[in-house]
Amino acid sequence: MRGISGDQVTEAVRGCVTTLRAAVDREWTSVGAGGLDWDCHATALHLAECLLAYAGNLVGHARDAYVPFEMRLEDGTGNDGLLHVLETTGALLAAAVNTAAPGDRAFHPYPFRSADREGFAAMGVAEVLLHTHDMAQGLGLEYTPAEGLADAVLTSIFPHVQPGPEAWPTLLWATGRGELAGRPAVDNWRWTNNLVLPAERLTLTGLRPAAARDLRLGGDGGFTWLGGTPYEGTREAAGFMVKAYEAGVHRPEFGVFTLVREEDGLAVGGIGFHGTPDTEGRVEIGYDLVPEARGQGYATEAVRALTEWALARDDVRQLVATVEPDNPASERVLARAGFHRADTEQEETARTEHGMESGLRLFVYGGRPHRLTHLRATT
Repeated sequence: MRGISGDQVTEAVRGCVTTLRAAVDREWTSVGAGGLDWDCHATALHLAECLLAYAGNLVGHARDAYVPFEMRLEDGTGNDGLLHVLETTGALLAAAVNTAAPGDRAFHPYPFRSADREGFAAMGVAEVLLHTHDMAQGLGLEYTPAEGLADAVLTSIFPHVQPGPEAWPTLLWATGRGELAGRPAVDNWRWTNNLVLPAERLTLTGLRPAAARDLRLGGDGGFTWLGGTPYEGTREAAGFMVKAYEAGVHRPEFGVFTLVREEDGLAVGGIGFHGTPDTEGRVEIGYDLVPEARGQGYATEAVRALTEWALARDDVRQLVATVEPDNPASERVLARAGFHRADTEQEETARTEHGMESGLRLFVYGGRPHRLTHLRATT
């Protein structure tokens, strides 16, 4: 599965307009939009404003706030005209997404203060699907979007939501608009854009479930790779991430990151966490580089950036990594990044009590552990 694009925005808007056109002769200002406090006219206008704002932020490379402009309808604009506005603002967002560069990011407040072109596309599609549902519900119209659109939204900006049997009912449940068997009702929700961390010559770009699925299945995850393909460790890590997502235990900030080289936009490796922090705030990391990128300091930069970010959090006190005994290059990376080798007793405890494979060497950053979890060989 490849990332969401402007094509999905166009498809979603087309479905919205087709659905609402069946009630174009109705008085929308007197009809509530589903469970919202808005009427259907206000909801349609809000939807158009969102599409335009997303396009404006992405094209304008907004950094700290939305681009300061507003949209208003001309006096006397009817429902037909409002649908035309929806088509137009949808086309603007689709064009903005399709012409943006892969690394372009712009302001969006939640949760990491920015989104890339896939994020803006997914947010736009989510707005369209959900608010079309709201308006159709109020107007008594039938509406069920394509399953692929709902799945694209979930795997792009709802990485924390365990997938259900079908994507559309899952998205409705995740946004407080429906029920899902075996799951409690949702009354507070937000979507989540991917986390991006800067390093000296690299950008650590958080993988979305959609990209991780693609990598696991042998694709490129939406990245152009130095040497043509990622190293096998990145595919393995993507597979573990997909399993966590499907089990409903994935936390995107403790997932997998692709290492993208600033000078040319090429992906050169991967880095990430083997799970969330344990009860004592310890978490394990792993990393790899494509062969063509080794020996240039990229791994050290990435480990330093991820370590600095993690230890700035309240829920992380210590990072650990395991290394094969015949991998002195990885040991040097960890040493340069500030890790130190655990002593013999600590390594033996990790093997006997926590399943660390025999022969692996344990490195730690941030103190000397007396109890370790999440240990697995990947570096």
